[in-house]
Amino acid sequence: MSLFLLLIIVAFVLGIIGAVAGGLGFLLAIAVVLFVADLAYGFVRLRGRRRPVR
Repeated sequence: MSLFLLLIIVAFVLGIIGAVAGGLGFLLAIAVVLFVADLAYGFVRLRGRRRPVR
């Protein structure tokens, strides 16, 4: 869970820097890709936790 939150924070910071600083639009693109990858990682991780049926 901490890795998930860390990646969300990193994506947010890169997105802010990429949006504010001129000429660093590639950081915004990297942030979007990182955010989407992090959501996919979280979805797969949550989906893998199923309780056995009794």
